[in-house]
Formats: sequence, C-alpha cells, structure tokens
Amino acid sequence: MSKAFTRETDSSDDLDDLEGASPIPPGAKNYMTPHGWRRMRDELSHLVKVERPEVTSIVSWAASNGDRSENGDYQYGKKRLREIDRRIRYLTKRLENAEVVDPASREETDQVFFAATVTYANSAGEELTVRIVGIDETDHARGHISWISPVARALIKAREGDSVALVTPGGREEIDILEVRYEEIPMDPFVPATGAWRPNAG
Repeated sequence: MSKAFTRETDSSDDLDDLEGASPIPPGAKNYMTPHGWRRMRDELSHLVKVERPEVTSIVSWAASNGDRSENGDYQYGKKRLREIDRRIRYLTKRLENAEVVDPASREETDQVFFAATVTYANSAGEELTVRIVGIDETDHARGHISWISPVARALIKAREGDSVALVTPGGREEIDILEVRYEEIPMDPFVPATGAWRPNAG
C-alpha cells in the first residue's frame, strides 16, 4: 500500500512532501521512463475508475445507517476518500509535468544522461550497475536510482572511461565508469492492493 494512504495530514499544499518523494529541483522537468509513466497512469486510472467509486458507494451506505459520529465504517470511509483524493492529486500533478524519455530510442552515446544504465567500479574495486530513472521510479533492490540522487548526479554528463567524484556521508570517493548503455528499462506493472477495505457486516 502506498505511504500516501497511511498519512494523517489533510494538507494538499506540498504534494511532494505528502508522498514522501524527493522534490524536483526548481525549474527542472519531471523526467520519467515510459514504463514509469505507464505505471503511474495505470494507478491513477484505477483510483479514479475503480477504487474511488467503490469507497464512495460504501460511504453512502454507511451514512444511511444512522449516527455518523459513532459510525466506524463512515468515519474510516471518509478518511480513505481523503487519502485517495490526495494520491489522485499527486499522480495527476506528476503526470502533467512529466517529460518522458525512452532510453531505447536514444542515439548511441557513451555519455551518461537520464535513463542510462551505468556500470561503475567503486574505490573498493566492486562493480555496480545502476539505472538512472525518475524520482517516482526508484527501486534500490534493482539498482534503479533517482536522477537527483548523489550517485546519478556524479555520473550524469560523464563518459565511459571517466573517473568522477562521489560525495558520500563517509567522505569523497572516486568511482570509475566502466560501461554506459541505453536499453529498455523494465518496471513492474501497477497491481492494485489486495484485501481492499470493506465495511463491517454486522
């Protein structure tokens, strides 16, 4: 379940903060890969066409059952609607501001830009491979890092064979870029959460 669905605040002024996402630098575009864009679009479509109507129906049913102040189904349903609406606003904003970059269609180059897949060696001689993706697409288990992350910032605009400085909490580290390539970046499709909330039967 999205972290957005567990937050208590109702403020919608700072959608980046609400979703726990890294903010986009002022004046920068919201870069995304095609797979990341489609996943967010599919989530938005599910919320608007499926989940919100279902919860709205449940809230209407719960409201007809009497005293709303002591009606747990009504109170939870209204809270859930606020969470869904917050997520819808966030996704809508992100998609409206998206700049979709397809790595598979980029002209061949050994320079690092958004959507590159980069293999580099750290100061310990370990080889690591990362894919530079949008801030809503990060998945550290797969090596998918945000384009505004420290590693990506160190790599972007450098070329295969270059050594670049990476500033970490432990200090400055030199990393060597071994390979730069551009290929389709697979992302898991959006899958609605299972075990959706239903009102109490009794």
